[in-house]
Amino acid sequence: MSHTPIRNFQLGDRENANAPDVLPLAREHALQSAGAAFHALADTMPQMVWSTLPDGSHDYYNARWYEFTGVPVGSTDGEGWAHMFHEDDQPEAWKRWSHSLATGDPYEVEYRLRHRSGEYRWMIGRALPILNDDDKIQRWIGTCTDIEDQKRAALQNEILSHELSHRIKNIFAIVSGLISLTARANQAFGQTARELLARIAALGRAHEFVRPHSEKSRPETEDVNLSSLLATIFESYPAFQEGRFTIGGPDIEVASKAATPVALVFHELATNAMKYGALANPDGHIAIELVENGESVTLTWAESGATMHADAEFLPGFGSRLLDLSIDQQLGGSYEREWTPEGLRLTMTVRRDRLQDS
Repeated sequence: MSHTPIRNFQLGDRENANAPDVLPLAREHALQSAGAAFHALADTMPQMVWSTLPDGSHDYYNARWYEFTGVPVGSTDGEGWAHMFHEDDQPEAWKRWSHSLATGDPYEVEYRLRHRSGEYRWMIGRALPILNDDDKIQRWIGTCTDIEDQKRAALQNEILSHELSHRIKNIFAIVSGLISLTARANQAFGQTARELLARIAALGRAHEFVRPHSEKSRPETEDVNLSSLLATIFESYPAFQEGRFTIGGPDIEVASKAATPVALVFHELATNAMKYGALANPDGHIAIELVENGESVTLTWAESGATMHADAEFLPGFGSRLLDLSIDQQLGGSYEREWTPEGLRLTMTVRRDRLQDS
């Protein structure tokens, strides 16, 4: 957030500007009037307003400050305000305030401020310098805005997101367990069950990648982009560990809604390549290229070293229907396929807003 420093202004009688005995009195009266007007205005604001001298020494708080803190008037002047912050937030607040005093940069920080009840409430503190005609700081004007309710709402949303994520993981586990039990009871279902379990596992990896994380559960890479999502999907394939996948292109953001169709499509492509395409050959290779094109994103899958004949069915049965559903309907795009002497080349173009809208 950018802020423009406030320029000080001088009030005086232009017609008597050359009268040394009149101008100082006019300026003094103007400044006194401006000070009274400022105090009256500040006391009507819902936020706490404060000001400091150029060195950061506080010399004014409006009525909202004293109503909130309950401290005696004048008791937080100078550096007396410091003990009003929660001790855990003081180092960062002091660091940013010291930087602003040294550089003149706008001040902004979140901290907990002690209420008159003894409880602490989250605030966002901001301040801008007032400059004179020589660009020197005359004082700082700042505000404290109560954001406790927003903080609590954000925390509740985070807790809810983690709970929903945990339940989704449990559903994946239950469905996988039911499929495995069915496969053990019906041997004819075995191959279908293995394929279905692999697809569910791909969905699980995509969900784990984009779900809300705590500091302890957060993956090593914090970048939620296409390249890292695809690497997460492919990490269970031996060919990926052998270096037979390459992923190139810029870091393109991907939202949680798009992660599911992307994961299913590329899992199906990799599985098909292992059965019939480039990955069925020990020397085969997969190259994935990501390109930004304004309002769209192009994803290219290129196989080399494939032994599958060009007349063979492309992504047989479920795979073809999945590609139509995911690319055309869910991601608002289209795809083209071609056979090169090296193998399959699939070009998918999707809408950027569908890919990134969460």
